[in-house]
Amino acid sequence: MALLHLSTSRLVALSLLLILVLPSFATARNNNNNNNNSTGFQNPILPGFHPDPSCIHVPEDGTFYCASSSFNVFPGIPIHASQDLTTWKLVGNVLNRPSQLPDLAISNGSTSGIWAPTLRHHNGTFYLVTTLVHDKKPPDDPTRWDNIIFQTRDIWDNLAWTDAVHFDFTGYDTSPYWDDDDDDDDEGTEYIVGSHAYHVEPGIHLAKVDLETGEIKSKWTNLWNGTGGLAPEGPHIYKKDGYYYLMIAEGGTGLDHMETIARSENLYGPYEANPANPILTNANTTGYFQTVGHADLFQDACGNWWGVALSTRSGPEYTTYPMGRETVLTNVTWEDGGSSSWPIFNEPIEGVMHAWELPPTSGHLPGDNQYVTEGDENIQFPPGSKMPQHFVHWRFPVDEAYTMSPEGHENALRLRPSKLNLTGVDGNTGAGGGQTFVGRRQVDTLFTYSVDVDYTPKTLEEEAGVTLFLTQAINHHVRLGIALLPVSNTNTNTNTTTLVPHFRFHAISYVYVPASFSVVVPPAWNNKTLTMEIEAVNVTHYSFSAAPVGRPRRVIAYAPGKIVSWGFTGTLLGVYATSNGGNGTQPAYVSNWNYLGRGQVRDN
Repeated sequence: MALLHLSTSRLVALSLLLILVLPSFATARNNNNNNNNSTGFQNPILPGFHPDPSCIHVPEDGTFYCASSSFNVFPGIPIHASQDLTTWKLVGNVLNRPSQLPDLAISNGSTSGIWAPTLRHHNGTFYLVTTLVHDKKPPDDPTRWDNIIFQTRDIWDNLAWTDAVHFDFTGYDTSPYWDDDDDDDDEGTEYIVGSHAYHVEPGIHLAKVDLETGEIKSKWTNLWNGTGGLAPEGPHIYKKDGYYYLMIAEGGTGLDHMETIARSENLYGPYEANPANPILTNANTTGYFQTVGHADLFQDACGNWWGVALSTRSGPEYTTYPMGRETVLTNVTWEDGGSSSWPIFNEPIEGVMHAWELPPTSGHLPGDNQYVTEGDENIQFPPGSKMPQHFVHWRFPVDEAYTMSPEGHENALRLRPSKLNLTGVDGNTGAGGGQTFVGRRQVDTLFTYSVDVDYTPKTLEEEAGVTLFLTQAINHHVRLGIALLPVSNTNTNTNTTTLVPHFRFHAISYVYVPASFSVVVPPAWNNKTLTMEIEAVNVTHYSFSAAPVGRPRRVIAYAPGKIVSWGFTGTLLGVYATSNGGNGTQPAYVSNWNYLGRGQVRDN
């Protein structure tokens, strides 16, 4: 039986699609920077699944830190650090223990989970304020919105982050602010500003809060409802030259996404909108970077202002953007100051930006060798090692499902199968004790990802393999597995069947997907370790391949990137093992985990 499950017409079409699209780099327009010491940098600064960025600069250690949303993956709320704004390392995850936030286990909906964290540093403490959203509950249901506070005095120590402190707010995208103008001590009065549930009462609300206990110490007061765009959200407050600036996102997180701003001489308003709103957007442009918004502002050690935002690399067609919402950077200037002062973003956001000189770096980050850049890698899972900190699961993992270098399988990761497969059993709820799945983010437009899989299924429907994963259940992912399935005995007069290993290909999405199929593994490949590979062959399609280790891989199927271009997150690449609801217990052994980026596309 042929392995390549494609018709002649589809082969012709796909042969055209296999032309490699080489990376190209746009020359960005610099609208407001006249500094002769300008320099260029490339967007995105955090490629792949890193939406809703919130960034700060800490003068004490000369380091920039950025947090981003993690939705249903665990560990969650990644923290990246840099000293030059271009080279970033993952230094930890705020949400790193199930005991910190147990309800992530029942996060309900593929767009649920951790939304829009805000990272701030005040009097030696790092604060991370965010919302756990149960997105399938009605917007006016207070239990839909679980607003929480984490804190630490040592951002370099994962375990130093506190458990979640909860506070009462019917909304999301919450952000802390300290105001020293209305308090007698040096600490400043603590506030939280958030987006009131937009289906109920849209607008931005403020209240006094005790960040240690979560106690709300005043009523929630509406500050501003934005300029009329959909879903006023993502608020941050800044103070400069005697004015409070309230910056928000509007227009929804799609092609109409934009950033707007208002200001007041009083924290509680009234707020006047900037006549030049929106101050940041790529809406109604032909740019490759689209959906720009949900921004944050910060200064470097020289006093220069910078802005980060989320964006998708899709072009205005907005159909293929498998890496989802990524973090982009631009510089920000202010007008003369005082009553005429508004921030001006260097826009539009493009693949290469020109700004003033990037911050000088003082050398390596603290503990530099402990932390990872989410790029190329070869991982061997040696004895005594831990799961790499950039690896993620869908909700909390079952720890017993993953073992490094078990006896007889040195430098391999053992996967014990879960009854749940990647489709799940109950829509998108976290039922059944978790799926055996672990992955990493896709961070390059073009890449090759491969693992060696030692697996011989013994029971009907046992399956293990590789996946291009966006969400579980009836949403968006593609997988290629080795599964034990029946075949008919056609060379006998009996009607018996035999169980033999198959390659099973399955794609699921709200958009068009190629047909699922199963094909018998070549008998000569049985009982051998197979290399299984996913490759982005161009900007629109992925290939799924396999072969015995050391042999040239055969393409088994192709899948369009549209399948994983949806929602709030971004694509993961990983491995899984499942009994598909049966009683199988046969483990799979994964080794030689490789990811190789082959190029970024930054322009149309």
